[in-house]
Amino acid sequence: MSHNKHQSKSNLLLYINSPEKQRALYRRTLIIVVLSQIFGGAGLAAGITVGALLAQDMLGTDSFTGVPTALFTLGSAGAALLVGRLSQRYGRRLGLAAGFLAGGIGAIGVVVSAITSNILLLFVSLLIYGSGGATNLQARYAGTDLASPKQRATAISIAMVSTTFGAVAGPNLVDFMGEFATRIGIPALSGPFILAAATYILAGLVLLVLRRPDPLIVAKAIADEKRNNKNILIDSHTHSLTFNKRGIVAAAILMVLTQLVMVAIMTMTPVHMGEHGHGLREVGMIIGFHVGAMYLPSLLTGVLVDRIGRLYMAIAAGITLLAAGLLAAIAPGESMTLLTLALILLGIGWNFGLISGTAILVDSTNTANRAKTQGTVDVMVALSGATGGVLSGVVAANTSYATLSIAGGILSLFLIPVLIWSSSKRVKVTA
Repeated sequence: MSHNKHQSKSNLLLYINSPEKQRALYRRTLIIVVLSQIFGGAGLAAGITVGALLAQDMLGTDSFTGVPTALFTLGSAGAALLVGRLSQRYGRRLGLAAGFLAGGIGAIGVVVSAITSNILLLFVSLLIYGSGGATNLQARYAGTDLASPKQRATAISIAMVSTTFGAVAGPNLVDFMGEFATRIGIPALSGPFILAAATYILAGLVLLVLRRPDPLIVAKAIADEKRNNKNILIDSHTHSLTFNKRGIVAAAILMVLTQLVMVAIMTMTPVHMGEHGHGLREVGMIIGFHVGAMYLPSLLTGVLVDRIGRLYMAIAAGITLLAAGLLAAIAPGESMTLLTLALILLGIGWNFGLISGTAILVDSTNTANRAKTQGTVDVMVALSGATGGVLSGVVAANTSYATLSIAGGILSLFLIPVLIWSSSKRVKVTA
């Protein structure tokens, strides 16, 4: 045991004393994150696509078809907290792997519940399955631990683009997995959850096996060495010992409001379209464009956030979301073109907000509190999405879709004074 501990410390010293090894580990980490996110994205999208349909089929009514989404969101929020705490204590390798593996176990539970027609098991399994979604989101931080400030947003964006590949593949395999499930004698709607179980478990194993040494543990060791030895060759910008409370608050508000506005308008758009005679095909097409706009611009957004600055891109998020809200409000319900453009802007505004907010959060924390703080903020992001979904229906039912869209757009402008306040005075405390 002591021999292993000594060997582990020796391995860390190799990285502490070598900026070249740190850069090599950073590049290797990004490759591992890409692999795990492709699998994780497929697991997330495959299950969500048919969750409501499976509940409807098992319950024999559509009165509770919203329950899977609610359970998934609740499980996601709880898991974000746990994954953050685990990552802080044991490193991202174990924290993220545990989250993905739990998501895989949850998906297996869903399959078993469908075979046995056990409703209670279905609901418990969907709650556990939500941990995969939270881990998928948390993984965007994984490439930032050894990144310099000018690389952080780009590292975040690489993780988000990787998720897209899996998220696109997952729903497209739903029919194939349904047929596979039927062939082996189980309910067709459980098929996508077989895919979700396999891909989440693969994502967890990729992290567990390949992510050695753990970049967060290396970053912690470097920060400790920096405190103890001022002469060591360490990039002080990469391994900052600062803690900026204003930055953390601003990042949290930015990501929470961005999520709230995006989910609220997106949730009610299909309903609004249905009221104006659009069918499922048109709804699917617009939501497809919206999801593409949420993730596909990520690489460009990451570069812009690193080069132009977090503040300017965060302000751009607020302005883009305002434009989306106003356009959705004034667009005639029959106009596919204008509604599509509004939803594309909504996706781009979300993308700007999430990447710039994540970068601000990384900048404002240090290795002693980073993963734990990130997990806490992601809980708030998950809950804000659930709140946006619930409130959107209430607001639209009592007013109109146009009022909801305008209110969302105006709410997003609140980001600007918060961001200016956070950047006016930097509060830094040594870890």
